[in-house]
Amino acid sequence: MSEHLKWGERTFAFTFPVEVFPEMIERVRGTPARLEDRVGSIPAAALTSRDGERWSIQENAGHLLDIEALFSRRLDEYLAGAETLHAADMSNRQTFEADHNRANIQSILVGFRRERTQLVQRFDDLQPQTFAKVAHHPRLNVPMRLVDMIYFQAEHDDYHLARISELIRLFVGGHQTAGASPPSRP
Repeated sequence: MSEHLKWGERTFAFTFPVEVFPEMIERVRGTPARLEDRVGSIPAAALTSRDGERWSIQENAGHLLDIEALFSRRLDEYLAGAETLHAADMSNRQTFEADHNRANIQSILVGFRRERTQLVQRFDDLQPQTFAKVAHHPRLNVPMRLVDMIYFQAEHDDYHLARISELIRLFVGGHQTAGASPPSRP
């Protein structure tokens, strides 16, 4: 298993122009489809298998659903002109308490798609100048424009999708992708 830089250890440079907000929105818009593609045909036993104490595939998917409320709250804060964004619970208590391995994967996927669609619709309804609004990010200790927060969200999505791919390789094997049959042997 590759060494995956932990999310809390990552740093970010928000040096891109605010005008890339449409591309950032597209990244977060596409996450539900990418998640569904990755986990859609994975056997239930593999979905809920843990790599030691680390989250299972299903728990990673559930965490993406759990964190949507934080991103929605942060959008509200930008729109209200808040100086500082709400801090994330870095202990991830909500995800641990949710016991996502007992849930049906389809309910997680449907819930995530619903929540993400609502958030993206809110982004789509904003005026372009809104994406330049700035608030302080508490953990990173940097000013963050709304476009930066969307990028940050997309990176968080990709972090968990990459972890899910690692777990698929570990528990399903090879480089098989969800929804695809393994290649036939000659």
